[in-house]
Amino acid sequence: MDLTWGDLLVGLGLAFVIEGLGYAIFARPLKRLVMEVLAMPEFTVRLVGLTIAAIGVLIVWLARA
Repeated sequence: MDLTWGDLLVGLGLAFVIEGLGYAIFARPLKRLVMEVLAMPEFTVRLVGLTIAAIGVLIVWLARA
């Protein structure tokens, strides 16, 4: 299966939709979450980010297999 630039744009668009809906529907809890993230050590934030990225790569890899 060949990936195209259109596939990349669809994925990026879906990410924007999901992010936007999260902010629209859960504005207050997300503001609290941001405050908690700001209080976390930088290492913890980086570790969580890398973990989420790895899970995303795994999901994409499994979906394309």
